[in-house]
Amino acid sequence: MSIDEFIAQMPHGNGPLNDKMGVVITEITPERLVATMPVEGNTQPYGLLHGGASVVLAETLGSIGSAIHAAPDKIAVGVDINATHHRAATSGTVTGTATPIHLGRSMAAFEVVIVDEAGRRVCTSRITCALLDAPKG
Repeated sequence: MSIDEFIAQMPHGNGPLNDKMGVVITEITPERLVATMPVEGNTQPYGLLHGGASVVLAETLGSIGSAIHAAPDKIAVGVDINATHHRAATSGTVTGTATPIHLGRSMAAFEVVIVDEAGRRVCTSRITCALLDAPKG
């Protein structure tokens, strides 16, 4: 499935929050999802990439990966996310890469590694989604 096909299937496209934060999905496969996000506009008062912005990027990737795994009979809903912030990013673009940790019948979990333009790890996140029966109709 192409990125455009996936986004077209979603009720709200890329999602208003992702649009506001500048999240751009660049790769979707069952084994790996990748997206970028600008640091500018997503900073906290000290000018550093906001930790919550990193979590938004991680949740986007992990949720999409879980949704792809769950489709078409189930939907994915986030139940847990954590993040460890390793270093600051103050400019440029960060890139998140999500890889599956567990793809089960009732749960999916992904590790998301976010790096800066120099390839230095900025954040490591883990997201778990419950896989629920899709609504009928």
